[in-house]
This record gives sequence, C-alpha cells and structure tokens, in this order.
Amino acid sequence: MSLKDHLYELRRRLGWSLLFISGGAVFGFIWWGWDIAGPVTSLGEIITTPYCAIPEDQRLTQVGQGCQLLQTQPFEVFMIRLKVGTGVGMALTAPLWLYQVWRFISPGLYAKERRFALTFVSIASVLFVAGATLAFFVVPQGLVVLVGFGDGQFITALTAGDYVSFLLALLLIFGVSFELPLVVVMLNQIGVLPYEKLSKWRRGIIFGLFIFAAVATPGTDPISMVALAVALTLLFELAIQISRIHDRRAARKRGELGWDDVPDDEAAPFDYTPSPIEEPEPVPAPEPVPAPEPQRVRYDDAT
Repeated sequence: MSLKDHLYELRRRLGWSLLFISGGAVFGFIWWGWDIAGPVTSLGEIITTPYCAIPEDQRLTQVGQGCQLLQTQPFEVFMIRLKVGTGVGMALTAPLWLYQVWRFISPGLYAKERRFALTFVSIASVLFVAGATLAFFVVPQGLVVLVGFGDGQFITALTAGDYVSFLLALLLIFGVSFELPLVVVMLNQIGVLPYEKLSKWRRGIIFGLFIFAAVATPGTDPISMVALAVALTLLFELAIQISRIHDRRAARKRGELGWDDVPDDEAAPFDYTPSPIEEPEPVPAPEPVPAPEPQRVRYDDAT
C-alpha cells in the first residue's frame, strides 16, 4: 500500500473506532438511570454503592430520599453522567474499537509478533479488570475508615464531582498498577531481568511496592494502600516464579545445544554455511504476435 492508501485506511479505522466509542457513550449515558434486568442495576446505583456503604448516621441524608450525592454546580450531574457513561462505553465496546486498531497494525507484523501481541493484550486486559474490580470493593471500606475519624462530630456530604473523580482515579490506578507484573515477565522473556537478579532484589522491590502504593492511592486511608501493596506483592511473586521457570527452561536448552561450554573467545557453534538459492523456473518466452495485414484502400469509381 502507498502512503496515501495507509492514510485512508487509518482514517477509516479511526472513524469506525470513534463510532463504536460514541455508541458506547450513548448507551452508558442512558444506562445511568436505567435498571436493565435482574441483578444488573442502573449505572448510577453502581457508582454510588461505595458511598452508600457509609453508615447512614455519618452521611448527609434527606428523609425518605435514600442515598444521594450532593450537587453544588449547575449541570454538574450532566457532566458526571456524560463522563462516566463515556468511560463505561469505552470499556464495553473495547473489543470492537481495539479490533479496528488491530486490523490496522496487524498487516505489518510477522506471525510470531501477532501471537505475542494478542497474548500481551489479552493478559493486560484481564489484569486491568482485576485491578479495577479490587479497587471497587476496597473503596467502601476506605471511605468508612476515613469518615470514622470524626467520632460522630462531623457529617459527610461528598459532592458528586469530587466523589466520582476519586472513584475513577482509584479504579485507574489499581488497573494500571496491576500491569507491573506483566512488564516484569516481558523484561525477563527478552533477557533484561533474569531470575537471579529478581530473586536478589526481592526485598527491595517489595519495599518499593509498599511505598508506591502509599504515594499512588488518592485517598489517605490505610485500607486501599495495604490492599494495593499486598496485591502487587503477590503478583510480583507470581512474576518471579514465572521468570524462574523460563530461565530454567532456557538454561536446559543451552545445555542441550552445548552453548555453555563454549569459551568467550570462540565463536558460537552456529552453522554459517549459506543455504543454496533456489533457481527460479525459466519463464517461457511469449509467443510472437503476428502483425496485422495492411488493409487495402478502396476507391469508388468516381475517384
């Protein structure tokens, strides 16, 4: 494809991606106040569930109105509904618009690179969802701890904008942090971080994970910090064990090929004989095309 054709293809893939994201945003905006069916409640109720876990005597509540957030600016609810709906729509339609991105970049990859990319994206998606899910279940406990410091002398009335921003930031931080073990495994696969170094640095890295969790979490509660640190520690230990298995297999393969016995000042025992080039089959000469016979000019009798 020429550069012009590549640009046309990019425009077409981006157009489809934006169309899918827009459709998902519309669905998320409608879902905010729509109880779909069965256990699937409205998106607004799902978002406010962590806030409603705060005891009723510690948060601002209108009589007979249930659990509500506080709106302090005009159109604040509209913008929150649009922002949350767009984020949820992007998550729900991710397979569709990610497929468009994949269709654009896959023609330039080898078969091995395609398998590697698909494996990486699949595992990264699962880890991100796992991190966001853990954050969603940690937020209620963290909020209860934070509002409990008042000892009944304060009432909690969180604004909708601050609460939703806090919740989305926590979900994003947990989801992105869960990608760290995948990065460690990738660096081990290419030989940058061998198992010996990871095992040697284990204590320092775990200490760094706890510091990262304390700094990265937007809240000051110990619940979310400890939950993120413990989850990252377990995932990091899993990454170390995967690296150990990979390095053991690589060492066994080198031993079978005899590469470890080769001195450093000798060339590797590779077969440097160039492979023969297959001669192309001769192309038969095209058959000669007979020249057309000259047509005789006809004159009438008058001429």
